[in-house]
Amino acid sequence: MPHRALIEKRPWLLASLAAGIGFWLLKDTGLPGLYQIALKGAGVALLAVYALARHKGHDANTIAAVMAFGALGDVLIEFKLEAGAVAFLIGHLIAIRLYWQHRRTRPSGTQQAAALALLVLTPLISFQLGGAMVALYAVGLGGMAASAWLSSFSRYRVGVGALMFVASDLLIFARLGVMADSPLPDLLIWPLYYFGQFLICTGVVGELRRRQDLPVTPA
Repeated sequence: MPHRALIEKRPWLLASLAAGIGFWLLKDTGLPGLYQIALKGAGVALLAVYALARHKGHDANTIAAVMAFGALGDVLIEFKLEAGAVAFLIGHLIAIRLYWQHRRTRPSGTQQAAALALLVLTPLISFQLGGAMVALYAVGLGGMAASAWLSSFSRYRVGVGALMFVASDLLIFARLGVMADSPLPDLLIWPLYYFGQFLICTGVVGELRRRQDLPVTPA
């Protein structure tokens, strides 16, 4: 889509991209902390506004709520890790319900196997990286990714976005221990997370709009 059309038709999406990319570029600069936190929260919060603006319906409200809890988690985690984790977990549970309501009717064996691997391996790896409480949170994270993979939404957008979210969180857990001295987590955590959320939100909203525009077939 041309740049001008993006501004005219999806201003909230453009604003979200500006905030998300801006935070990543400015997070290690001298920008005061509160401004950084506001910019960080705005990236995903504006995705929630985008969802509400682009589609009117219960499912759009639901994915907007997922984004809103993600944005809340982005802010709270800067003050208290556990509070941020609770906000993210609530978002995961809401997302699981949405994806399960839109589950694929006949997933292939490989799709089911991939979903099972996400469901089992995400908390197992998280336990190895961060212990029992981290693994408890990761049950919701893995459930979110598994249900996204089995949903009827695009796996190339919503499914891949969920995988990016998982990868981002695993890097956070690794930074607590085995990768404490590595520069990779600081480089990758935010872009994996933000663009994962971006793909999830735009993938769900785009599919909802596509279904809305499909012609009704006479019975």
